[in-house]
Amino acid sequence: MRLDTSGSQFWDERYGVEGYAFGDQPNDFLVDVEPTLTKGDTLMLGDGEGRNGVWMAQQGHRIASIDLSAVGVEKALELARLRGVSIDARVGDLDVFDMGNDKWDNIVSIFCHEPSELRRRVHANVKAALRPGGRFVLESYNAANIGRGVGGPQSDDITVELGELESDFEGWTWEIHREVDRSIVEGKFHSGDSSTVQFVAVKPIEIAKSR
Repeated sequence: MRLDTSGSQFWDERYGVEGYAFGDQPNDFLVDVEPTLTKGDTLMLGDGEGRNGVWMAQQGHRIASIDLSAVGVEKALELARLRGVSIDARVGDLDVFDMGNDKWDNIVSIFCHEPSELRRRVHANVKAALRPGGRFVLESYNAANIGRGVGGPQSDDITVELGELESDFEGWTWEIHREVDRSIVEGKFHSGDSSTVQFVAVKPIEIAKSR
């Protein structure tokens, strides 16, 4: 039987335990690529308890984050307070959340998995919401990770394949687009040798000029 991870109740329960479900340190892929990002307006998708968004704020980014779980958002705001930074963390559903147009310098999605139909809509919204020259940063589990027992979704509709990302962001510059096997240790729910896709895409500047 697969867990239904699509609802706020699941995530409220996961984040309601003592401590941080995925640890309180940032994702190491995000740490690696952060120096390439404009220190500007950055939107974090599905940021949970805030480990990534708070760290980005510490690096000088203006952070807004959205997550389905009110418990996660509350913990993210508390983590920001403890670390002396400010973030705009809100409860919201990516299915209806308005990202705006040409609004963000960076949009970051770290293990924010959605069903494929929703994911396509989210990616379309990301493309509109980034400013020309802005970057979309993503790390997600792919189908090769299913059954490893190291965390992540166990459905090939929710995992992400590299070809899908390349199709969704066709015409953009792909600074990083790769499948990787790597060890991930992030709290109690991400732990072990894992298979992921890592992706950084840059919005073409000429898109704005052609409007």
